[in-house]
Amino acid sequence: MINWVLGAMFLYFPEDKTEYIPAAISFSIFLIACIFTFRWIIKYSRKEEEKTKILEEQAKLENKKL
Repeated sequence: MINWVLGAMFLYFPEDKTEYIPAAISFSIFLIACIFTFRWIIKYSRKEEEKTKILEEQAKLENKKL
């Protein structure tokens, strides 16, 4: 509880709202980077899923031959 109270004392809300602009720019850059990274992970995952399905089908065919 004491840590929360002491941590709240260091909050700073500037009266000049133009000081928020650099924070908004850096937030936007990181948000866009996160979106691109997430989309890349989804695409890569789908490709790997397709490869896995092909390998499973090949394994099933080989098991039927035996």
